[in-house]
Amino acid sequence: MKTIDELLAEGVDNKRVFVRADLNVPLAEGVITDDGRIRAVLPTIQALAGAGAKVVVASHLGRPKGAPDPAFSLLPAAERLGELLGAPVAFAQDTVGPAAHGAVDGLQPGQVAVIENLRFNPGETSKDDTERGEFADRLAALADVYVGDGFGAVHRGHASVLDLPARLPHYAGYLIATEVGVLRKLTDEVQRPYAVVLGGAKVSDKLGVIDHLLEKADRILIGGGMVYTFLKAQGHEVGTSLLQEDQVPAVQDYLKRAEANGVEFVLPVDVVVAPAFPDLKAKAPTHPATVTVDAIPADQQGLDIGPRTAALYAEKLADTATVFWNGPMGVFEHPDYAEGTKVVAQALLDSPAFTVVGGGDSAAAVRILGFDEQAFGHISTGGGASLEYLEGKTLPGLAALEN
Repeated sequence: MKTIDELLAEGVDNKRVFVRADLNVPLAEGVITDDGRIRAVLPTIQALAGAGAKVVVASHLGRPKGAPDPAFSLLPAAERLGELLGAPVAFAQDTVGPAAHGAVDGLQPGQVAVIENLRFNPGETSKDDTERGEFADRLAALADVYVGDGFGAVHRGHASVLDLPARLPHYAGYLIATEVGVLRKLTDEVQRPYAVVLGGAKVSDKLGVIDHLLEKADRILIGGGMVYTFLKAQGHEVGTSLLQEDQVPAVQDYLKRAEANGVEFVLPVDVVVAPAFPDLKAKAPTHPATVTVDAIPADQQGLDIGPRTAALYAEKLADTATVFWNGPMGVFEHPDYAEGTKVVAQALLDSPAFTVVGGGDSAAAVRILGFDEQAFGHISTGGGASLEYLEGKTLPGLAALEN
């Protein structure tokens, strides 16, 4: 794929450059709680603006129903982008209407505008090629050149990701180029031993990547809510823990395949339990207990890996050369259930390995728990996109940029 460096060499002075970013940041009552995704696209925007482009930034945020919804407005993201750039950023209150055209027409070389949430228009996510194409046509009227830099959205076949690049000269931004380079180190250029740490709530979300990694990884460590389906597959009772009973046969098959392939599958030996899920806002003490995995009480649910497991996982990561981590080990948002995730994150920092944090809750945990982001090899901005890449899937946004 052609990169932004090639575009800059060709010249962008006075050109309207459409940057498909990923500004899908978490909000609490309209306040951004993690601006990592905005920071990630800054190098691309700064390079284009510095070269005299008129930069038009677009993104989705959340899952509105194809119509304007103030709860999902990109205005807070646009304001934060302006703060980080140290320069005013125009904001258009629509996507392809008069406000968007007015904002773009008003740009001078080196200035930046953000248009409203792309998903406020039903054409962005439509499964109908014609409807998506019509929206892409209207977006194309706002620009002369397209730069794809929203890695967190490249696994979506949406208008601004898939259809718009076909209508304009298109290039990959710095973030996408970096993300793809990192993922190649996890697939085609792996240094071994290669360990994968998977957590999160549902095992069904990770089945595809586990299936693929059984042919790639040397060691797979499991935590989070998904671990209880694995424990059930081993014959343990899991109390009221999160359980996907219908996935037990698939998990049993994976455990057998791992053994046959010589892949070390590491599961918890102890877990932290409590009678109920904690209140994440109050964060009041909940008096958790630690039990072995064969002694989970019937009226308790697992909410974190236990201290023996955390120490075991740290040991399993100590001699690795490559580590990919996607998904926290427990309910890290509450101090009573954050220790497992803390220990794993610290183990990645202590390891000599090339470490990749696979976006989503894992990246949020790194920031919320106070770790230095720069100390990790790479923190991805797209958990879902990273997983689908590791599954061997074709990502529509990357295919569009390569075409």
